Amino acid sequence: MRVAGRLLLGMVGVLLFAIVVVVWASRTAVRRQLEQQLQADLEGQARLIQAALPDDPGAWPRLVGRWAAMRSHRVTVLDPEGRPLADNQIPPGVLVNQPALGGLPEVQAAVAGRVGVQVRSDAGEPARLWVAVPGSPIVRVASDLATLETAAGRSHRVILWGALLGLGAGTLLAVLAGRAIANPLQQIAAAARAIPSGLPPRFPRSRITEIDQLSQALRQMHQELGDRFEALRRGRVESSALVDAMVEGVLATDKKGRIVTANPAARRMLGYTENQLMPDLPELFRAKAAREVVDASMRGETVEDRALDLDERSFLVNSRPLASGGAVLVLHDVTEVRRLETVRRDFVANVSHELKTPLTSIAGFAETLLSEDPDPGTRRLFLRTILSNSQRMQQLVDDQLNLSRIESGGWQPRLETLEVAKAVREAWQPRADRAAASRIQFLVDVSEAAQVIRADPEAMRQILGNLYDNAIRFTPPGGSITTRSSADDGGVTVAVSDTGSGIGSEHLPRIFERYYRVDQGRSRDVGGTGLGLAIVKHLVEAHGGRVSAESELGRGTTIKLWVPS
Repeated sequence: MRVAGRLLLGMVGVLLFAIVVVVWASRTAVRRQLEQQLQADLEGQARLIQAALPDDPGAWPRLVGRWAAMRSHRVTVLDPEGRPLADNQIPPGVLVNQPALGGLPEVQAAVAGRVGVQVRSDAGEPARLWVAVPGSPIVRVASDLATLETAAGRSHRVILWGALLGLGAGTLLAVLAGRAIANPLQQIAAAARAIPSGLPPRFPRSRITEIDQLSQALRQMHQELGDRFEALRRGRVESSALVDAMVEGVLATDKKGRIVTANPAARRMLGYTENQLMPDLPELFRAKAAREVVDASMRGETVEDRALDLDERSFLVNSRPLASGGAVLVLHDVTEVRRLETVRRDFVANVSHELKTPLTSIAGFAETLLSEDPDPGTRRLFLRTILSNSQRMQQLVDDQLNLSRIESGGWQPRLETLEVAKAVREAWQPRADRAAASRIQFLVDVSEAAQVIRADPEAMRQILGNLYDNAIRFTPPGGSITTRSSADDGGVTVAVSDTGSGIGSEHLPRIFERYYRVDQGRSRDVGGTGLGLAIVKHLVEAHGGRVSAESELGRGTTIKLWVPS
């Protein structure tokens, strides 16, 4: 029930209770007052009659009848012992045979010298008020109470109508008061409902102090809540931005394993788009090791730096339970770290091996020269071998230093406009005799749209020179090496193709790594430091370009480099 209804019912109930009490009390008080007035009136009449009685008792019946007729009362005169001497309702002849009335309460009181009062209803007669005054003789006067009842009824009706009028007025005032209180409360309730929905609340202004205080308190609370919500919103936005910016994948789940938060890194690692629905955590992974981590996380256990391999990628997983249930998992993709670690390990092994081979040769021939005294021809052969291996070591160190300088940014290309055909022939010229000795044909095909290129001249000679050295090294006698240029994608593509032995597809992704060799034994037999293609890759990328390789076993290899115009 609404406040107005409760207030109305309460006030009407109070009014009804008050009216019932007032009507009952007033009725009782009015009746008592009327009885007291009637008693005083009858006592006065009795004393008046007592004083007016003549000395002759024979005249009393006539006088008593006259006085009783004037007031419609019953009048009885008794001797001091309570025997009736005159009565306006009993003839004198009958009265002498009446018994004494000393047993009646009012007569007993009068005989005892007090005013006797009694309300009594005799057989066949209405209720009357009897008053007897002491004296000689005793006078008793009785009055019918019907008149008193009539007067009391009139007073009661007047009081009742007044009470009903008061009830109506009180009800009207209760309705008005209920509305005056309920309307502001309803407005306050509407304002309170508007707060969580984000709508601007409207707090009422009434003339009721308590309601105005409540409105002011709610207004202040709304302001404080707004400030706190804004602070929480900013904190949540900042936290969300931090989580989204993390390179680690973050997954948060509820206590049932449903994923409630997944940052872009986690979606990218696990192969889900931004808007794609992710399954629950227990269904997200199929690998046994990953499921063990998930089970431990859902049990509320802490997981630290657990290594997982998922779809050819390596991860470190950490998990922490949440206070509200569920867990948060952090995935750190260490695939590239593992790859770089492998490259580093291979690099150390390859450098050691590349240096060990010439050092072994140098040491062996030097020991032979020291311990023996070979003939001049043999001595010259040994010294030439020592010099060749020394030059090979020097070339290996120089290439490594150049590569490190390029990678560290210590070298920047000085761009010039170069003619592709001229640059190609200048890079080929130092190698032409070696190619001719193997009957390798050199071809150049420069497109009309790609006759010039923006590049560093020295870097371009080194790039093409390394490509030609590799092509000559792996092209059998009678083969060919072709250089083509074409306009492509806002730049120029230069492709060097040979008809050599080719490279297997499993090796193509790694041929630009340092010291990576497709065929360890054969590559070392034909020479080279193993850094040529790595230098090519870094020099091209320093120009803002890119390099790629295409090859098929037995059909040759094509290295393509693209640089922007």
